[in-house]
Amino acid sequence: MENDAFFTGLGITGMTYIVVVLICIAFSWWGLQQLRLDVFLKNPKSTPAKILLIFLSVALGYQVASFLIAYFEWTGMMKGLF
Repeated sequence: MENDAFFTGLGITGMTYIVVVLICIAFSWWGLQQLRLDVFLKNPKSTPAKILLIFLSVALGYQVASFLIAYFEWTGMMKGLF
């Protein structure tokens, strides 16, 4: 019985992390749409430019999500102080 509760909690935590990462990637995509890539790229409407934007969104979104997840874990650890 204890194992079932452990694995259920672990599954919920994993799904929460996935959702947070996907939301952060979507927000970073939305934010990066405001960049003027035509200044930095030869052909900003090309497929490689779009792939670069996707990679930048994933990298930025993952970093923001990692920070948020770590922050909430740290605040959860602080419950033991009070």
